[in-house]
Amino acid sequence: MSITTPTKSRAFGTRVALISAVSLGLIGGPVALAVPADASTSLRGCTVNPLKPTDAGKNLAEFKIRIDCNGNKTVDVRQKRFEKDRHGRDDKLGNFEWKKLEFDKHDGRVTVSTRDSVHRDKGRDRVYQEVSFRVKSGNNWSDWTKWERSDVAVIGDRH
Repeated sequence: MSITTPTKSRAFGTRVALISAVSLGLIGGPVALAVPADASTSLRGCTVNPLKPTDAGKNLAEFKIRIDCNGNKTVDVRQKRFEKDRHGRDDKLGNFEWKKLEFDKHDGRVTVSTRDSVHRDKGRDRVYQEVSFRVKSGNNWSDWTKWERSDVAVIGDRH
């Protein structure tokens, strides 16, 4: 498991400017917004985004999760990793749980990750992850969110 250095999320003024720009666009005509394909869920001021897995080399896939919280929060995150099979019986590669990831009074963002070995199937494998989380705000924990699935990634040689 690895955790990258926390970074600040967008400033409040940037968020307001984005909302204003969208509002103006809707008044003047249709607006196309670029939305990431990855799934994400927000709960109690925290957003958890299971990112599309990446090839980490040497038969390894890396599964990253971005966690972004506003204010004093504690987050537990559950992860399941899969290799997608053609016949609908996906193979579970593993699972992991991060307990008590703490965010202070400032907005914060971390990316956590795990790696798994993948079995080469004619040089390429398709992998994805599912993520669920809960948030503690004050003294109370939320319920666990439903499982969110990342995009499927092709790992390995493309020959």
